[in-house]
Amino acid sequence: MTHTREPGGTSFAEAIRRILLDPSHRVHPLAELLLYEAARAQHTQEKLIPSLRARHVVICERYTMATMVYQGFGRGLPLPLIRRLNSIATEGLRPDLTLVLDIPEQEFGRRRRGRRHDRLERESAEFRRKVRRGYERLARSERRAHLIRSDREPAVVQAEALALVERALR
Repeated sequence: MTHTREPGGTSFAEAIRRILLDPSHRVHPLAELLLYEAARAQHTQEKLIPSLRARHVVICERYTMATMVYQGFGRGLPLPLIRRLNSIATEGLRPDLTLVLDIPEQEFGRRRRGRRHDRLERESAEFRRKVRRGYERLARSERRAHLIRSDREPAVVQAEALALVERALR
């Protein structure tokens, strides 16, 4: 099994991640999108494709849907542009299963107290609402995606996620 994340997963992509999440930067939405896609292209070539060729199950925290939601729904960039860049960066690689762990805004506010926040975590409640609506819409429209309510007991959330993974592996 390979466990990885985006942005990140390779030293180059992790460097881009540090830039993207640094609260001292103001990043234009198009520049932000292109940086995410650059990190994704490197991650795909260096980590995902070799892991899949070795027949590993790959678990990736965030992937192309996150870009659709944050840069598309959140930032307002055109979804067709993001889809095209996602396809280029991944060479058409698509997940077999996407699990979206959904939490209501009030739960997000409760969980974020006392933490240092990155650039995206400092976004407005309105931005987070747009992102959440985007995830809800995409999770309903993509047959391999599932929305999991995560404001429940961790064991319940875990059991639901594991059942979906087991079904996908059959």
